[in-house]
Amino acid sequence: QLQASGGGLVQAGDSLRLSCAASGRAFTNFAMGWFRQAPGKEREFVAGISRRAGTTYYADSVKGRFTISRDNTKTTAYLQMDSLRPEDTAVYYCAADRTSSLYMLSRSITEYDYWGQGTQVTVSS
Repeated sequence: QLQASGGGLVQAGDSLRLSCAASGRAFTNFAMGWFRQAPGKEREFVAGISRRAGTTYYADSVKGRFTISRDNTKTTAYLQMDSLRPEDTAVYYCAADRTSSLYMLSRSITEYDYWGQGTQVTVSS
């Protein structure tokens, strides 16, 4: 089970930190990802981190502004979002991909096995 939190209403240029708390399964067996879905658009990959946190991927639109991390002792993944823009407005979902690879991760929605409920991020201009 994944529980996402930390969303809210902020102004452009502000920061938010999303959290994704995992329970029920061995957290270290999963690569973790963050996706987002804006109204009328498809869900898209935002950032991902491998099981051992040695590899991270970012969508070009957030590179340099967002940082994904994980704390395996707390079974929690994070998405630090800085310099937020109105176009970052979306529902953000965390997801877990059971993978045997310690350092690889996928950007594909279809590879992720478990999903959180989503948290709304709204950035006003």
